[in-house]
Amino acid sequence: MKPEEIKQEINKLNLAEKLLLVEDIWDSIAQGNSELPMPEWQKLELDKRYKDYKGGGLNLHDWQSVHEALRNKYK
Repeated sequence: MKPEEIKQEINKLNLAEKLLLVEDIWDSIAQGNSELPMPEWQKLELDKRYKDYKGGGLNLHDWQSVHEALRNKYK
């Protein structure tokens, strides 16, 4: 089926059916997650950050304080 045909079929669905379809699509993406390529530079950066974390070289913040700071910044 061509993408345009798929879009036409999706437009025929009600909201609940569309939400279930989105959920199914996300589930299928998650199942194939290991197939997503990661560039070498990104692997190196993640390794560096993990090493810094394990060594105590990072200032960590809980999500509540980060969330509050962002809310205050963009009020």
